Amino acid sequence: RREPPNHKMKGLVTATTLGLVLSTGSAFTSQPTSLLQRTTTASSSTLHDANTEPFKVTVDLPGEGLAANMKFNPVLDVPSEIVEVRYAVPFGLDVAPKEGLAVCTKDGAGGEKVGDVLRYTSQWTLGLPRGDGVITTAMSFAGGIGWQVSMFDVARASRWEDVVTALVSNEGSRTDEVVLLFERPLSTE
Repeated sequence: RREPPNHKMKGLVTATTLGLVLSTGSAFTSQPTSLLQRTTTASSSTLHDANTEPFKVTVDLPGEGLAANMKFNPVLDVPSEIVEVRYAVPFGLDVAPKEGLAVCTKDGAGGEKVGDVLRYTSQWTLGLPRGDGVITTAMSFAGGIGWQVSMFDVARASRWEDVVTALVSNEGSRTDEVVLLFERPLSTE
């Protein structure tokens, strides 16, 4: 596995000790899991034997009817795919820092598997209104801020605490679901 530049996640703190696992599988409410594959063009679904091509995915963001068009390089040195997992909040997740990556330590009800690498999570941050209309411009000048959703790049986090903060920002007063993107090695069968 490659370690992303400037990556400083250290220690073996499990999600359980950080309070991310709320209980056993009964606390999970999952929606269908979908596989997103690395492609050479937006319409192709060809998998590559080497990890030279970036992943290109579109993810529907929770809450606002927005989508994120994403393009990012793999972190695994083996052929891999992206697995999208959605959970209703509150949710549980077993991930821990390992070799500079956030690695799944227990299979989850949403489809994540032991060894999957958490690449992105939805996150909620305070920010100025988005848009180019008169109302959003006026609100920006008036200092009107609100919660906004984006996708947090886990592989570029400089501290494990930043990953935890992004995960726990997905709470019931802001959203009804969390979106997680995992990188999974392809089966060699």
